[in-house]
Amino acid sequence: MSDIHPTAVVHPSAKLDSSVKIGPYAVIGEGVELGAGTTVGPHAVLEFCRLGRNNRLHAGCFVGTAPQDLKYAGERTTLTLGDDNVVRECVTLNRGTAAHGETRIGSGCLFMAYSHVAHDCQLGDHVILVNCVAVAGHVTIGDFTVVGGLAAIHQFQTIGRNCMIGGGSMINKDMPSFCTCQGYPANLRGLNVLGMRRAGFSREAVAAVKNAYRTLFLSGLRLEEAVGKLRAQKPGPEVCLLLESIERSKRGLMRPASGAEAEEEAVA
Repeated sequence: MSDIHPTAVVHPSAKLDSSVKIGPYAVIGEGVELGAGTTVGPHAVLEFCRLGRNNRLHAGCFVGTAPQDLKYAGERTTLTLGDDNVVRECVTLNRGTAAHGETRIGSGCLFMAYSHVAHDCQLGDHVILVNCVAVAGHVTIGDFTVVGGLAAIHQFQTIGRNCMIGGGSMINKDMPSFCTCQGYPANLRGLNVLGMRRAGFSREAVAAVKNAYRTLFLSGLRLEEAVGKLRAQKPGPEVCLLLESIERSKRGLMRPASGAEAEEEAVA
């Protein structure tokens, strides 16, 4: 049997692996599935969510709770969380709406205290949201992206993989992969070189992405021309990922800071 504190409340429909641990006064609501090795801290509330293995949910977090959306009419939706995630105190991860039906989060993510992921978001693996980050509905965030504390991401935006968003930034445009940004509203501030190296990208891959960034944003070419020029060179996989994140943008692409400042940051 699962290790369930006697003060916890568990809905009869909940499916809990025998190795799950539930802390005092936690509420495990309808439609919850918890995989092996998952722990739920005191006073946490879970509803309509499916969690994989070895997730650690700390005290007072809210996972799979109803969307904070006036259009939500009580339809049956869900939140899916992968494996090995850490959800700290007072985090809110809302389930989907009728628009998509699901909020989906990958594996190995860290949600620091008071961070929020709204309805219908799609987050990849190893994403980190620092304290008090606010992610609005329908946002997509790629693998290995870090969002600094107090940053906010506007609804429907797409953030690429291996990005770094500076603390306190306001994101109101799509962000290409491998980049950093800062500001209110945010501008690109060059490449996340340190993040790429930590993720295991080779020096050659980093150099290729850096050269592509120069062509895209510092050459004076229109963005469509720069993308075409790089495509014609048959670039490696890392540059292709960068180009794909640009080509997928539907709501406008974030651009660099202007002038010499942009040049200096691009080569850092």
